[in-house]
Amino acid sequence: MQQTGKNSEVLKKRPLILVTNDDGVAAPGLKMLVEIAKTLGEVIVVAPDSPQSGQGHAITLTQPLRLHQVNIFGDIEAFECTGTPVDCVKLAKHVILKGREVDLCVSGINHGSNASINIIYSGTMSAAMEASLEGINSIGFSLLDYSWDANFEPVRPYVALLMRHVLENGLQGCKLLNVNFPNLPEGEIKGVKICRQADACWVEEFVEATDPRGEKYYWLTGKFENGDPGEDTDVFALENGYVSVVPSGHDLTKYEAIAPLKPIEKISATIAHKVIENEN
Repeated sequence: MQQTGKNSEVLKKRPLILVTNDDGVAAPGLKMLVEIAKTLGEVIVVAPDSPQSGQGHAITLTQPLRLHQVNIFGDIEAFECTGTPVDCVKLAKHVILKGREVDLCVSGINHGSNASINIIYSGTMSAAMEASLEGINSIGFSLLDYSWDANFEPVRPYVALLMRHVLENGLQGCKLLNVNFPNLPEGEIKGVKICRQADACWVEEFVEATDPRGEKYYWLTGKFENGDPGEDTDVFALENGYVSVVPSGHDLTKYEAIAPLKPIEKISATIAHKVIENEN
């Protein structure tokens, strides 16, 4: 169907799309994002040179960062970075693109869930979040399959749908979407649900062991537990065969806690006055 009006003008301009991830520049999920992105616009790839899962919003401050151009995606300009996923986005914007306006940043497709509280720890989502902090419409994609040879084909049409929607319509009220895909065969995904983030958590423990030199070491493990009964959450959508889409942001303020804490302001003022009186 022929595009008309504003939508057609957006597509004619060949929007600039930044593609990144946290699983490394050779990851299969990144390859799929590149394949889809190049049908929608001009593509630049900047990704870590090795897996960086769980890095969250870490940035590199104590050692130099290096960029190397790689020939992985044919005629697509691509770079591998020695830093974190967030470093990749910063270098893309300020060094490679030198401030050129980016129309969309996509990160992933991650191997494993970034639903609920996982957004905090995720390098995939932190890369997308960094781009959103720069004012760029951004999407982080994740598939609920940790296997390196995960099958991304069933989610291809949904990735393309969401990327095209954001390019054509923008985002209202946010700059970041957290998108997670259930691990289902082709044709069994029921559709898309716009959700809130589930109030869930990891119950963690450390496995203790001894290395060949007799030194103890610890390995973090745990179990994801969802105590949120809501049917409007990302976890519920995924458990019921839907793609979850959560509009996300950067403000971590818990607004409902402000009023109950207000009395502290009066107490602190009283204490301050008493200290001043005692000093005089």
